[in-house]
Amino acid sequence: MSVTGRFVRVGSADGGSGMPGVDFVDGVDVVNGVGGGGGIGGGDGADGVPLHVVVEGRGPVCVLSAGLAMAWFDWDPVVAPLVAAGRTVVRFDRPGHGLSGPATEPPTTAGEAHRIAGLLDALDLGVRAAGPVTVVGHSIAGFHAEAFARLYPERTAALVLVDGSVEESPRTVLPAAVRTAAARALGRAVTAVGLPAALGPAARRATVRASRTGGSDPAPRDLVRRCYRTGRVCRGTLLENSRYLDMAAELSALRGTHPLTAPTTVLAGHDGSAGRSALRWLSRQADLADLLGARFEVAEPAGHLVMLDRPGQVARTVLATAGQEVVRPDQSRA
Repeated sequence: MSVTGRFVRVGSADGGSGMPGVDFVDGVDVVNGVGGGGGIGGGDGADGVPLHVVVEGRGPVCVLSAGLAMAWFDWDPVVAPLVAAGRTVVRFDRPGHGLSGPATEPPTTAGEAHRIAGLLDALDLGVRAAGPVTVVGHSIAGFHAEAFARLYPERTAALVLVDGSVEESPRTVLPAAVRTAAARALGRAVTAVGLPAALGPAARRATVRASRTGGSDPAPRDLVRRCYRTGRVCRGTLLENSRYLDMAAELSALRGTHPLTAPTTVLAGHDGSAGRSALRWLSRQADLADLLGARFEVAEPAGHLVMLDRPGQVARTVLATAGQEVVRPDQSRA
């Protein structure tokens, strides 16, 4: 069963922990105005957007960040085994995702890394209080997680990329400003005609089914309606997607200036087929692991939403990467 979090506010006189905040969306919990760190690549994450965050468990900290258009509850099946293994699990929604506030500015890779750092500080989970963290990024959030590990090596215990986005030679055609303006205009248009309210939850469930090797969308229907019937999530998704290649290029540049020192695992989803596109994706994921000097592991059978198809393996990989246990590939699916 999915849960929601609590209110904290960054930058308050008492350090920003546990302060009452503004109830942004239906009584959910938020972090407001996360920041921290300097702005390599532009953007420091301090855009004042209320962030929905859920913290569970006790012990070393693990941060889970979901992919484009996904929400905190998509990690639900992974949380229980991590908490049982003695982890503090932090899940949050980026601006315009889940139950967080609307995205006000297009994201940057470094800005999202700084957002994670500021979020941890706001929760009193900084390195002095809680030690280094394991950061886990799925899909496009793999860019942000890797950037965090590079920009904050002293705060990173381990890095896990779950079927992370891969762009070997990211290039953009249209200027960023044009793509951003187009994304904003499209978001306003589809919201104005009521498409999110009419089709949002159904589109979400169809996307999840298509991104799994089997099974439907396990997310609670009330939470799906609460998130995906809003123009806020539609606009946030379009805005983030409009900067996908920019974020990939920014990370590529960061790789040349900031070494990756944390133990890293690339966990790739594979549906078990011998199709050309499936094998090509595995090859690209393996190449990413080689580039990062990371351990490479395959979750099979699994679609892109590995945390739903093989949650037990995801949890074991997270723990193993941080040195908590040895992963046994022949362990049964959880």
